[in-house]
Amino acid sequence: MRAPLSWIQDFTPLTADPTEIADALNQLGLEVDDIDQPGKEINGVIAARILNVVPHPDADKIRLADIDFGDGQLRVVCGAPNIEAGMVVPFAQVGAVLPGDFRITKRKIRGVVSEGMLCSSKELGLGDDHSGILCLPDHAELGRDVREILGLDDTVFELSITPNRPDAMGITGVARDLAAHFGLPFSIPTAPPGIVGERIDDVSVVIDAPDQCPRFVARATAVTLGPSPQWLQRRLTLAGMRPISNVVDVTNYILLERCRPLHAFDLGRLAGRGIIVRRAVDGESITTLDGVVRSLLATDLLVCDALGAPQAIAGIMGGRDSEVDDTTTEVLIESAYFEPSGVAKTSKRLGLRSEASARFERGIDPNGTAEGADAAVALLAQVAGGVAHGTTIDIYPSPVARPRITVRTARVNSILGTDLDAATVRSLIEPLGIMPEGNGDTFTAECPTWRPDVVREIDVIEEVARRHGLNNIRRTVASAPAGTVGRLTAQQRDRRKAADVLVGAGLSEAITLPLVSNNDLERVGAAVDAVVRVSNPLRAEESVLRTSMRPGLLAAVARNAARGNADVALFEQGTVFMPPLEKSLLPHEKTFIAGVRSGMRRESPRRSDRIADVGDAIDDVRAVANTLRLASFEIVASQINGWHPGRCATVLVDGQTVGAVGEFDRAVCDAFGIASTVVGFEIDLDALISARRLDNRFRSVSVYPPANIDLAFVVEQTVSAADIAATLRRVGGELLESIRLFDSFRSEQLGADKVSLAFALRFRAVDRTLTEAEIAELHAACIASVQESHPAVLR
Repeated sequence: MRAPLSWIQDFTPLTADPTEIADALNQLGLEVDDIDQPGKEINGVIAARILNVVPHPDADKIRLADIDFGDGQLRVVCGAPNIEAGMVVPFAQVGAVLPGDFRITKRKIRGVVSEGMLCSSKELGLGDDHSGILCLPDHAELGRDVREILGLDDTVFELSITPNRPDAMGITGVARDLAAHFGLPFSIPTAPPGIVGERIDDVSVVIDAPDQCPRFVARATAVTLGPSPQWLQRRLTLAGMRPISNVVDVTNYILLERCRPLHAFDLGRLAGRGIIVRRAVDGESITTLDGVVRSLLATDLLVCDALGAPQAIAGIMGGRDSEVDDTTTEVLIESAYFEPSGVAKTSKRLGLRSEASARFERGIDPNGTAEGADAAVALLAQVAGGVAHGTTIDIYPSPVARPRITVRTARVNSILGTDLDAATVRSLIEPLGIMPEGNGDTFTAECPTWRPDVVREIDVIEEVARRHGLNNIRRTVASAPAGTVGRLTAQQRDRRKAADVLVGAGLSEAITLPLVSNNDLERVGAAVDAVVRVSNPLRAEESVLRTSMRPGLLAAVARNAARGNADVALFEQGTVFMPPLEKSLLPHEKTFIAGVRSGMRRESPRRSDRIADVGDAIDDVRAVANTLRLASFEIVASQINGWHPGRCATVLVDGQTVGAVGEFDRAVCDAFGIASTVVGFEIDLDALISARRLDNRFRSVSVYPPANIDLAFVVEQTVSAADIAATLRRVGGELLESIRLFDSFRSEQLGADKVSLAFALRFRAVDRTLTEAEIAELHAACIASVQESHPAVLR
């Protein structure tokens, strides 16, 4: 929202520096995104009156204008068709600067010297109109800076308004908060009523859906359609809204000023000269002001004419049939209160948002409805020659009462950590329109209906905090049960451990969306027969809550590869969703951890980079298991849907399957558009955390050198590397410090369906250097045990 300072000053005598005002707004929770000073790029442009216009002696479309700028007279060459004697126009003197750092110099145009330039709206940065010179008010003082005449010396605050503050979507709401902050008076001037015509009794309003339209005010007035005066256009432009006509501009002006959405119907085009507010019929349609035909549902609310024909989608946008145009002589002003959730649902379903719907869906003041209509009628009398009919229709069967809230000063201080007395608390909230009753430490606060967010004691306490200033509230440590302050649970610590060890292994943490498509789950081999579907997804193709984290990570690999980053190592901790358990309505949620590697694996400076393989994925899983010190952990070769046959395994913890690790099937990678090999894992992290753990035992760090042995085995493809590694661990015992599969090799020389698996083993004793005899014995024992345990091992 854009809030011009001059407009704010209509309601409170604010004189602070713009920077100080911006600081105050930020402190009050009305975040300032930007401070705009639209006239800062204009310098040296003044008001001048055209005395005479004569043809150029050497050009047909250029004329010469003699002007008076107060301190003298000059001649200017101008090509605009609309200049004439008597006009007051913006005159850029020699040396003046226009937006875009355009500097005015004395120029000779077709033989005639121009002593400056007359400016259009576009040249002053006020709009796109370049058809003619901008006409200033006839009474403008000659020689006066155009920025002052047009209000371009104003400051505009670009505000980010939170959803709970609909009142701050109006200038009055912003002014009220600033007046309270700076201790200034605040008032909303009452406009003079203007001319009141005869009472007209043939205008009717019927509310058929009072639950969706609790209040409806209608006022009729005669008008003379035309452009708005310059001051009104200027304010709308500064606030970011395009001027259209005096009638439409008035409704927009009241909307911006008072957060009061209005709509003007051409009364002469309303059949039956009346209004019916009703729900739509399924399949009914309306052509809105933007020219789009919109199909409606029975849940949508319509404002119709007296014969029931739709004339507006309530609270969102008007219809073409009763649109105000050049022939309009009489309008019906609608000022209503529509139920917020209904407006929000219709607006979202239709994909149609407007300034009105943005305010209605947050909740405007139902008790300010009549005042908004009166303000519009009074302004129409001022700018459109409006003659108001004496009739005011106000249908409000169940008035909304102001909430009455009990406020305890002790509770305020307990929540905020302050030491405020009751009088101070009352003085802080009263300027906001929250009226305290009573003088004790406990009192009743009557809250205004323009603040729908203030309905409980804690809401009043929040207002006290805003007014007192969050920077004035000292830091304190709240009392809490012993042992609960600043401590992670055991589950949280384990999750962090798992994430930390994967980061240490070179993986980066990713966050993917939990909404996926059925097709993606089928591609990776995940369950799709029992999934949780979202009834109103943001995208129709992503309407299922994930049962696996693999689709999101594979999509991330594909996205990186498409952008030239083929070397990817990612992991994610997140929730997967299963169908509800018995006697539960909510999905059953589990925390999983999954990782993927693709492309080159970056090694240490001593080793060359290599392609990531299954061994890397197994190492990642084993690193998590070791970090959590699992008592029973196995990797068993398996055939798993979605994984490469012969290059995948099941992860077992305490004898139960908790996940899978291996190389993704080529068909899966192709489905995601990935050309390279991808390896990875997916594990039920909740199952790991709840598994049995090894006792924490101290093990001395050996100061003796290691003994490294490399062993290669030619095996049938049916033999898994994990089984051979398990055998080697059993033989190595406590002397085996680490084991790593560093090569998996296939060739014609080895034979079909044969593979060479190469392992790097590191042995080290805590109390001595291993002798050559011990190393040789370990070497022989490892080979013999593998050949004995796995008959398919060939050599």
